[in-house]
Amino acid sequence: MDWFTDQFAFVQQWLFESAVQPLVYAIGLGGWVEDAFDATGWVLVGLIQIAVLVAVIGPLQRWRPAEPVVDRRAIRTDILYTLIHRLGLFRLAMFFALVPLFDHLLGIVRTAGWGSLHLDELWPGVTDVPWIAFAIYLVVLDLVEYLIHRGQHGFRWWWALHSLHHSQRQMTMWSDNRNHLLDDVIHDTIIVVVAQLIGVAPGQFIAIVAFMQLSESLQHANLRLGFGAIGERLWVSPRFHRLHHSIGIGHESHGPRTLGGHNFGVLLPWWDILFRTGNFEGRYEATGIRDQVEPDAQGRVRDYGRGFWAQQWLGLRRLVNRG
Repeated sequence: MDWFTDQFAFVQQWLFESAVQPLVYAIGLGGWVEDAFDATGWVLVGLIQIAVLVAVIGPLQRWRPAEPVVDRRAIRTDILYTLIHRLGLFRLAMFFALVPLFDHLLGIVRTAGWGSLHLDELWPGVTDVPWIAFAIYLVVLDLVEYLIHRGQHGFRWWWALHSLHHSQRQMTMWSDNRNHLLDDVIHDTIIVVVAQLIGVAPGQFIAIVAFMQLSESLQHANLRLGFGAIGERLWVSPRFHRLHHSIGIGHESHGPRTLGGHNFGVLLPWWDILFRTGNFEGRYEATGIRDQVEPDAQGRVRDYGRGFWAQQWLGLRRLVNRG
């Protein structure tokens, strides 16, 4: 772990000094040098993730696909979403638009006497071990992710945004970041605030997010792969998550067109077991949303858009009940 951290820090420093820092000064943003250094770390993480996608998960998809590839245009749109998120463009926009809001909210919380808990200090001698502290924060944030995911499927206004993620009928390793940008803002705001309140260090936070994202990319892969009777209950597999995206299974409960669903776990299926939302059937169903393929009473099916901007616009229309 120390070796990996040292190598990452070395490459981050080199990339920052050779490319990012000169650019920051050239465009007159010298006061943002420290933030630019942090951003360089996120870009480096994204480059590593994309390399893993192409070199590891991509061949797995070709080796054992869950379904034939028939819509490459939809996949190209998902690749665009991945590049926007993993290479820091969305995070950069979040920084300039929302960091002052984050600072203000956290200032109010701390003024009220609610400082960071620092979970890694609650068990001296044990949580001082870096990987144990990492694991504790990972489990806590994964529970928060599960609760967020339940909210995205439980509140109609939130589902209006989150449904874009489920509208992909050609699911691949690129599909994880296919989200409405407003949905991402809400999600990231909650995660950042919680991470601050429980004392996740910046370096730990980057590592946790990177680890989660890689696992989620594997889960979305066009890959016929389960982890067995025991493994399926320890870690979310591509088969387990594909059921979450399956038409009529992953996004409905108590009858057609009613919000809910199954398999909300992001990393750990433990929460689905605990809250009785898990479906461990060994099926590989078609993905998408029922109203994409089944006409309503007026004979219409819903259009979720083909390109990036159309998908974003139609998500806002759904939010205000205009489409």
